[in-house]
Amino acid sequence: MRFYDPLLYPFAVLYQGATGFRNKLFDIGTKKSTVFTVPVVVVGNLSMGGTGKTPMVEYLIRTFQHQVSLGVISRGYRRKSMGFVLADESTAVEELGDESYQIFQKYGDHISVAVGESRALAIPMLLAERTSTNLILLDDAFQHRYVKGDFSILLTTYQKPFFRDRILPLGTLRENASGAQRADAIIVTKCPPKIREVTKNDYSAQIRKFCRKEIPVLFSGIKYGTPVPVVPNGKELKNSVIVVTGIASNEAMLDWVGQQYKVLEVLSYPDHHRYSVMDVEKIIGTYRKFAYDHPSIITTEKDAVKLKADLFLPYWSEIPIFALPIAVDLSKEDEEVIESMIQKVIQEKKYSREE
Repeated sequence: MRFYDPLLYPFAVLYQGATGFRNKLFDIGTKKSTVFTVPVVVVGNLSMGGTGKTPMVEYLIRTFQHQVSLGVISRGYRRKSMGFVLADESTAVEELGDESYQIFQKYGDHISVAVGESRALAIPMLLAERTSTNLILLDDAFQHRYVKGDFSILLTTYQKPFFRDRILPLGTLRENASGAQRADAIIVTKCPPKIREVTKNDYSAQIRKFCRKEIPVLFSGIKYGTPVPVVPNGKELKNSVIVVTGIASNEAMLDWVGQQYKVLEVLSYPDHHRYSVMDVEKIIGTYRKFAYDHPSIITTEKDAVKLKADLFLPYWSEIPIFALPIAVDLSKEDEEVIESMIQKVIQEKKYSREE
């Protein structure tokens, strides 16, 4: 217990009361949830950030993008635009937010990507412009109950599972852990390699105290790909690196990079950081400080979409900067569970529309 927790306790009680009352209004129907004819899959969490929502959304995109006409909608956290924005070739990262822009950059040739504060309004607007859409993924929408999802995936990390967390501001939970009752599948993310079965059983038992007994509890790790150039300047990736991150938690990335390369320095910024010229000049200054090592810069995909903005391109003309791809690592059995459950939802929605 932290020495200042007693001061936070009254605020946690008030916060839990407010969120619990809101959820109760949805449960009894006083607040309405919109149901759409197109199947809606929700990806979210109970805690504040850092559970791996974007890699999970990208996993679902890769799984279903060639089977259905797919649309992805998020709030567009920390974007500079307002209202509904449907991404196209002219859309800038500031209009979508870093994570949505990252998804559009990687998959925009095959799917629709949009942002909107109200997902209940954004969904019909997307459907009006992309009439062939027949599956929608809602990113970070577990608490957005104005939309009734057909399948909800709840993520929680191995390092800080929701059953060991506390409500804001004592902890990082956005709502009481009992909110897990709304999940149709729960995935423990960022698991270490070769997690033991006894550990899985323990986590599953703790989680099942809060969720419906019939839903699956699955486990995923992290896998990293080969770093790719942020800008095409012909520079090669060196063994010595400077790591630049602006994410909620960079421990797993630093652990992996440290095993593959000699890490000279780490520049850590807050999650969703908006880079300035001063930030980039600091990065360049750090690079020059270690020039004798001929280092490269490694950053995340989320940071790369901001660092390659036109304003910063002149800085990278002679600097080797690379983005490290990240993906969820599910077992074949767990992949089949998720895919079959979502396929079932798609088919059920299709049959209900035809009736």
